[in-house]
Amino acid sequence: MSKTRRDFLRAGTATLAWSMLPTHTHSANETIRLAVVGLHGRGKDHIRSFSALPNVEIIALCDVDEAVLNQVADECKAYLRQPVKQYVDYRKMLEDKEIDAISIATPNHWHALMGILACQAGKDAYVEKPCSHNLFEGRQLVAAQQKYNRIVAHGTQSRSCEALQEAIQLLRDGYLGEVYYAKGLCYKWRDTIGRTPEVPVPDGVHYDLWTGPAAEQAFSPNRFHYNWHWQWAYGNGDMGNQGVHEMDVARWGLGVEWPDVVSATGGHFMFDDDQQTPNMLVASFQFKAERKMLGFEVRHWHTNNELGEINGNDRNVVGCIFYGSEGFMTTHGFDRGYQTYLGTKREKGKGRRSGETHFQNFIDAVRSRKQEDLNAPIREGHLSAGLIHIANASHMLERTLHFDRNEERVIEDQDANTLLHGRYRAPYSVPETI
Repeated sequence: MSKTRRDFLRAGTATLAWSMLPTHTHSANETIRLAVVGLHGRGKDHIRSFSALPNVEIIALCDVDEAVLNQVADECKAYLRQPVKQYVDYRKMLEDKEIDAISIATPNHWHALMGILACQAGKDAYVEKPCSHNLFEGRQLVAAQQKYNRIVAHGTQSRSCEALQEAIQLLRDGYLGEVYYAKGLCYKWRDTIGRTPEVPVPDGVHYDLWTGPAAEQAFSPNRFHYNWHWQWAYGNGDMGNQGVHEMDVARWGLGVEWPDVVSATGGHFMFDDDQQTPNMLVASFQFKAERKMLGFEVRHWHTNNELGEINGNDRNVVGCIFYGSEGFMTTHGFDRGYQTYLGTKREKGKGRRSGETHFQNFIDAVRSRKQEDLNAPIREGHLSAGLIHIANASHMLERTLHFDRNEERVIEDQDANTLLHGRYRAPYSVPETI
């Protein structure tokens, strides 16, 4: 057993005796056998999307809520070619050598650990956004992907949209002149979640497995299905939920990686409920060497439409605005499109809308074994999620943070670095050494 493996087991993660699967190129006609974990929400989209692709077969499902697991498995009988294997414990599922790749759609606090475990078990992984719950574990997921040479994709599907690829190329080619500022918008209608009491764990819910790396708390509905997004122990607020898509597009369009200075302020306004994360947050990121700025705003209620005509939802305004010396561009998270406006008269320039092929892109890279074939490799996901984690830390600490790009640490601020590392509950620890 290697030193890394010993360190990993000492950290308390599952003590499974995995043997590494050989890395090989899958032929176009060879079936990719896939498992999906996390079935209550986004996981259903994963099942439908992957099962529609040629020579891809969903062979296993995993969820810690047996009622959800059984219901989804039953629903799948209508369009999957054969009955699927059912697992409650993700670690047990990883022992199945028939599985080539894992599609992870669990709550955020499990994303990185499941991705790391998949890499160590010789599986490729599609990891939903954000790929991490804090900065440290995102870095460890990238290290695991590199060490075990797995195909690991991030679920920021805008990168597989031809219209947005075209938009980013226009920015690169100077269509707007010098692009100096990007603003990400996440104005999404969010009603109050109210208050729910602590109650006994429902039958069939394996709550210790669901809690996983997080600190143990009594069960409450507002800490469980979906509303976990608004609890710091499991989620990252709306900037880390819907907003991560737009953070990724904003960073992609600016052509930047780590910032030098981050400042965020906000709070939880209007509602008196169980939500811990802010429903109003304004963040700014300065990139000194690149002479660029990125701004991001989360709002939760009535809104104007800053994106102009490209807006596919009556109540939500989600997208980005890029400002250049010769004009500006809007992109939209729902319509998957862009529109440019040129000069002082804001005359319409180029624009386009299209769909996206993100799940197909992951499968194509699994077949080719070429990292460069991925539109959203996990390091790009780590960078975009990392900006969110730093902004949330700035908000919680109520101060501006100065970031060391090389060390991926906040300069002379132990409180911030502690927040950005996180704490783990045995036996579900993210390894300190990969």
